[in-house]
Amino acid sequence: MAILTRRDENAVAYLTMNAPERLNALSDEMLAALQETLHALKSDTSVRAVVLAGTGKAFCAGHDLKQMTAARQNADGGAAAFKGLFDRCATFMQTVQKIPQPVIAQVHGIATAAGCQLVASCDLALAAEGTRFGVNGVNIGLFCSTPMVALSRNIARKRAFEMLVTGEFMTADEAKNAGLINRVVPEMELAPSARALAELIASKLGSAVKTGKSAFYQQIQMPLDQAYAYTGKVMVENMLNRDTEEGIAAFIEKRDPNWMQD
Repeated sequence: MAILTRRDENAVAYLTMNAPERLNALSDEMLAALQETLHALKSDTSVRAVVLAGTGKAFCAGHDLKQMTAARQNADGGAAAFKGLFDRCATFMQTVQKIPQPVIAQVHGIATAAGCQLVASCDLALAAEGTRFGVNGVNIGLFCSTPMVALSRNIARKRAFEMLVTGEFMTADEAKNAGLINRVVPEMELAPSARALAELIASKLGSAVKTGKSAFYQQIQMPLDQAYAYTGKVMVENMLNRDTEEGIAAFIEKRDPNWMQD
């Protein structure tokens, strides 16, 4: 059985991490499969939204500690392997935000360490009631330094540091209130809710969403004046899009737009 499965339906790609015996840990194999799949999605204009889920008891429990421990047998004590792992993980997390399609995390069970980092890296996230979130590496002597990059860009600084330095878990409701996830739903409603959100996004003009997602992550790094100057140019380019012109005309004329939908 594939470690990562993909199913496309109604312009949505449903990706499922399928290593339940490892709690869908971000092993070398899982990272490679995720990176390859997202790279392929980047140029797939038939897909306008992505849902990422996990099988078994957990969404994702972070890095594969058994693989990391095995690397200590290398001549350098594992230094090169560890660097390679964290570099590849960082590349993947950034790819989530670089692909044109919004990525929705469909979270259940637990999302810990790099698994919590993955939730924070996704554009949107829904969680089942009872889900727990943590960057709890400090409990085993490994401070979650790379996961904190995404986490600290999602929630308030002191709340993020408290999670990192205590290793304590956050409930789904606390995660929603902190801004880590968008919604909490009953477990039976998790997949249908993610599907409904993904299909709503997929119904929008793909070129506009692509433009908007890229601009969102660009402007958020800029000072206020630069952000307005940059997004003003983006708006001009968006307005010159043939499908945007058609969408505005359809709104004025009270009809459905006839989009070419790229």
